[in-house]
Amino acid sequence: AIVERALGAHRRGGAHPATRTFQALRIAVNHEMESLAALLRDGPALLNPGGRMLVISYHSLEDRPVKERFRDLAHTEDYTAISRKVIKPSVAETARNPRARSAKLRCIERSAQ
Repeated sequence: AIVERALGAHRRGGAHPATRTFQALRIAVNHEMESLAALLRDGPALLNPGGRMLVISYHSLEDRPVKERFRDLAHTEDYTAISRKVIKPSVAETARNPRARSAKLRCIERSAQ
């Protein structure tokens, strides 16, 4: 209610104004960005040849570093991007699971050497 008073009432059918506020608190308290950075830094080297690393992100704060790291890795001989574009849920998936609407899947594969 405090956030709603500060930001204004939410629109019908839209997300509650406090949603982003509590999302930001969760991200900070759980050190989610630091954990993601460590995963992106260390994870690819742990893959066996032919192994794949998939990451599902739900907002741009997560997706941007994943996109950039996977792009950088794909420009080396050691890794290949599995799909050129991000994979998003279908309309049918979103209808069955509305929380999937913002999901973005990215994947790289370690080259067989």
